[in-house]
Amino acid sequence: MSLLTKGELMANYTQMATEIIEAVGGASNVTKVIHCITRLRFTLKDKDKADTAKVEAIPGVAGAVYNQGLNQYQVVIGQAVEDVYDEVVEQLGDSVVDQEATQAALAETGGGKGGSRNPFVHAFQVVIGTITGSMIPIIGLLAAGGMINGLLNIFIKGNGLLNWIDPNSPTKVIISTMAMAPFYFLPVLVGFSAAKQLAPKDNTLPYIGAAIGGFMIDPNLNPLTQATIATSAKGVMSVVPAPSAVAHLFGVTFNTSYFGIPVNLPSYAYSIFPVIVAVAIAKPLNAWLKKKLPLALRPIFQPMITFFVASSIVLLLVGPVISTISSALSNVIDFVLGLNLGIAGIIVGGFYQCLVIFGLHWLVVPLISQQLAATGTSSLNMIVSFTMLAQGTGALAVFFKTRKTDIKGLALPAAISAFCGVTEPAMYGINLKYSRVFIMSSIGAAVGAGVAGFMNLQMFGFSGSLIGFPNFISNPLTHAHPAGNLATFWIASIICMVVAFALVWMFGYKDSDVMGAGVEKKNAFKDAVAK
Repeated sequence: MSLLTKGELMANYTQMATEIIEAVGGASNVTKVIHCITRLRFTLKDKDKADTAKVEAIPGVAGAVYNQGLNQYQVVIGQAVEDVYDEVVEQLGDSVVDQEATQAALAETGGGKGGSRNPFVHAFQVVIGTITGSMIPIIGLLAAGGMINGLLNIFIKGNGLLNWIDPNSPTKVIISTMAMAPFYFLPVLVGFSAAKQLAPKDNTLPYIGAAIGGFMIDPNLNPLTQATIATSAKGVMSVVPAPSAVAHLFGVTFNTSYFGIPVNLPSYAYSIFPVIVAVAIAKPLNAWLKKKLPLALRPIFQPMITFFVASSIVLLLVGPVISTISSALSNVIDFVLGLNLGIAGIIVGGFYQCLVIFGLHWLVVPLISQQLAATGTSSLNMIVSFTMLAQGTGALAVFFKTRKTDIKGLALPAAISAFCGVTEPAMYGINLKYSRVFIMSSIGAAVGAGVAGFMNLQMFGFSGSLIGFPNFISNPLTHAHPAGNLATFWIASIICMVVAFALVWMFGYKDSDVMGAGVEKKNAFKDAVAK
């Protein structure tokens, strides 16, 4: 049995429904079909006609079981269950529909309107579901970029490994740019993917989403907030200083303005969450314009208005909100680091990857740079390194435990990428989809970083995780016990990996889990738009 991504399933729901109906004994064997939050539930004339092995071999099916107490043959689908159900009903006819029983099943499993799930937990779950659904089609590309970058670091001269490539050579620049291109242009990729996730039947929204992502990382915005280099007509180069701040509020610098309104324009490169918010805003607006605009005006004015309004809202609201939160978190992290390095390792190590989910982890880069510039070491980057290692270990544990070939094929490259310092494939491809994997991995990170902190481990560069071990070799002229520091790194790393692997193996994952369990809603905005 296997699981496909939502994008892959969209083109296969009809085929899935046909194969499922045939495998449960054919249309003539089905008297009723309902669905809960993850499963199709068939009432069959003869349950013995259902071929469970055949059902479980269908791509997109996670399992099948006969519930004797309910007299139902249940087929586990996951978050695409409603789409598959619609196709089953389309093929069998309305005679098999029992809407009241479906609503009762949904309410029982926490998916109905009468569900009693904590609204804050539910809101977090659907947001994570939307983010992971948007990221799944991009995971392979991110894993490839991460592994290319990791391999490049092995060959760079001065890293103490193969020393084949000059760090200042054009070859290094080209390969590094190639590896990091999927990450720099992540808003464009996610904008396209999120639109397909949130509005699979809207053919225009993916391109609007990609355009919004492109706007967010367009280098033409840089002179509004950064110092730039200008070249005169005579070829003389000069530095143009960054424009003065427009305003300061709640510790946030509003570095430019839009229609006279002060705004903060952060760097959106490598970010995920802002463009997903933009697409969520664009979706209902685009649908409304499609209904209201005359057909002759629609091809131009529909995308124009949607693109302009959604981009403007992101500029005016999302950027300042993210910057405000980032400023507050920066102060919190500074405070925690000042308490005790071991305690800081436990706290920051346990929660750091939560910042990655919302793109807030880039707030720590200035802190790391400041630490390295001032002292040559960075305790914060040391902690971050263990969070990468733990998330990769979580994905590795899933690889060894699962018997599903498609999950193995995703988990191993994701783990390797995380060991090379890029956690997004592991995070969005495996760990967040099976939320307990993420939690157990984060606990492993807290333990590993805590042990490293109490042992006063030092880090002397940026690259982390396993591939970054040369950055734990200290300069014997400036730091005492260089060999001891590297030994401490390996001791803490082994502890981190053992704890994360064991927790994921015992409590984080089993093959009966449904990918996306706990984030079963297709997206966070569908119900709101439908009302």
